[in-house]
Amino acid sequence: MRPVLVVAVLWLTLTGTAAAQTAPPATPAPPREVLTQRPITVDEAVAIALEYQPNILARLGDYAAAKYRVDQALAPLLPQLTGSVSASKSQTTVLSTSSTTGLTTTSQVARDWNETFSAQVVLSQILFDFGKNAATTEATRKLADVALEDVELQRQIITQSVKQAYTNINFAQRLIRVNEQALQRAELNLRSARGFFEVGTRPKSDVTRAEVDVANARVDVIRARNAERLARVALNTAMGVRADTPTQVLDTLVYQPSSIDRAKLIDEAMRKRPEYRQARLRAEAAELQVKRTFRDFFPDITGSAAYGGVRTTLDEAWSATLSLSWSIFDGGNRIARYREAKANVDAAQARVRATELDIQRDVEQTAITVNEAEERIQAAQKAVESAQENFRLAQGRFDAGVGTILELTDAQLALTQTQNTEAQALADFRIALSNLDRALGQR
Repeated sequence: MRPVLVVAVLWLTLTGTAAAQTAPPATPAPPREVLTQRPITVDEAVAIALEYQPNILARLGDYAAAKYRVDQALAPLLPQLTGSVSASKSQTTVLSTSSTTGLTTTSQVARDWNETFSAQVVLSQILFDFGKNAATTEATRKLADVALEDVELQRQIITQSVKQAYTNINFAQRLIRVNEQALQRAELNLRSARGFFEVGTRPKSDVTRAEVDVANARVDVIRARNAERLARVALNTAMGVRADTPTQVLDTLVYQPSSIDRAKLIDEAMRKRPEYRQARLRAEAAELQVKRTFRDFFPDITGSAAYGGVRTTLDEAWSATLSLSWSIFDGGNRIARYREAKANVDAAQARVRATELDIQRDVEQTAITVNEAEERIQAAQKAVESAQENFRLAQGRFDAGVGTILELTDAQLALTQTQNTEAQALADFRIALSNLDRALGQR
């Protein structure tokens, strides 16, 4: 029994060492100073996410596991070597009848450890299995490729999330500036209204209305600042860093005209989208599985050889075996598996077509959204110019004593709203571009 214990301990030691060597080390988070000492660009934010985001690391681990499953599927095609050691001790009672006296007597027959000891090494090899294991290995390799495409898919999704969170911070910061300017204008109007009221040229209602405008402007500033904090948390999470990191970003909320060749977008998306490659790989794996199940109807031919010794003297003992195993009838199980595999092929091929349609829809919708956002930016910028001029005139009339507080308040509200609309259009344009990159399979 001691040789078996030694083999077990050796196996556990080797497998433990191999696991320690193949297990990927945990990736530490980037230093906090990298994100706080200066504003980072959107490309830097994406690079940090691609290196530290744990969801990507998890997909890499899934891919490594899928590659090991390929090795598992290939293993039956290789020679199998096993060793065994056994010994037993037994005692039995034997009845014997004497031929001369006719009496039946009992006797004890004992077999000791040294009489039953056996040790041997067995080598076995599949000689021919009609390609069953080869088809299984190839199908498993296709599924490993699916896992690899899942890594790229996760990278694209994370990149999209980082770009959108980065844009949302820019949008919130723009709203903070817009609403702070609105608050300053409201406070200036309040001081003017109080001055006119004190000299008796304006009623008390103008002061009250101005105070309401100041309070509303402060609420809008509070909301904008809170939106910035939430957007920063989303960006930190997308990058794979602590949520409370005071990450600084650059203001990229500017309009840059884009040129989109819609005729080439769909072809580009079909080449680069990992979802489409995954759908095709799954369909190919399903076709290989059909071949695998069909070959289950054929026999396996296996050869094996054993060499060892018996008793404590280890007297030589060997054997050679050639075997053919064939399941003649199994209750229709193999037929059902074959039909299931063919149905899976039909479903996988349909999913390939469905993926094509989904990609075409994504490309068309995102391209339309980009064009719509560009048009809104141009319209919003003209509206801001008109609102600024209208507010300037209303401010002048109010200061001259010929305009009303209601007219001034409406002009101020219109200016704030158009500035918010412009910021929203710019943010939507940036987000639409990130969605278009994702639809095209780009990072």
